[in-house]
Amino acid sequence: MSKVISADGTSIAFERTGDGPPVVLVAGALCDRMATDPLAAELGRHFTVISYDRRGRGDSGDKAPDTVQQEIEDLGALIAEAGGEAAVYGHSSGAALALHAAESGLPITGLVLHEPPFLLEDDPEEPERSQALLRTITEHLAQDRPADAITTFLKPTGMPQQLIDFMSQSPGTLANARTLPIDPFAVVSEDSRGGRTPIEQARDVTVPTLVLCGGASQSWMIETARQIAEAMPNGRHLILPDQGHIVAPDVLAAALTNYLTRQ
Repeated sequence: MSKVISADGTSIAFERTGDGPPVVLVAGALCDRMATDPLAAELGRHFTVISYDRRGRGDSGDKAPDTVQQEIEDLGALIAEAGGEAAVYGHSSGAALALHAAESGLPITGLVLHEPPFLLEDDPEEPERSQALLRTITEHLAQDRPADAITTFLKPTGMPQQLIDFMSQSPGTLANARTLPIDPFAVVSEDSRGGRTPIEQARDVTVPTLVLCGGASQSWMIETARQIAEAMPNGRHLILPDQGHIVAPDVLAAALTNYLTRQ
């Protein structure tokens, strides 16, 4: 494990695997670098892979209150550490953060967005539902009830109850629960995009981008991935047959390697 210092002085822990062109892996909500370790091991055959703990997680520091801009700066520090430019892979809400980073102008050579969790349907009640969920989670965290915060966050996703129970008791997930107000809520919010829709934001990102989704994923995620890819000037949409939101590392690495080695 190594550390890099972000713009605000926060230390960001990372691991470097393999040899070749650099790729930075951005994990999603509640996850630290352990979540991307299996993918890093596969990609390390062809790339120098940087897996990191997002601020407030694992071995990384934290300077509350956290913001999306700070997370972009963290990613920028890692790209600088990688040699000044790198490809970036983001999973779930990590994909939303990677999209922010690309739009901000970070020197990203290639972008892979894996099921960014944007709800694109016009549902006037969705903003209030999201805010109500956030309020409940914030209350749980303020009362030192991280397990309840995790359960509240995961239940609407349709995740099996057995898995929700496991994650709400996992020490690593419990330690990361305090980051939920930022990721995913702030990361995917309208405010973080300056009031624009995800489609409008995607139109401004010119980095060559692969938008991935699993063929067995929920239909709205597949449609979101398609629309995001079509909106991007250099976007491509790829469906991984028989895969869900979590993809087998060897399958995922093969798709990433095939795309990134052709950029």
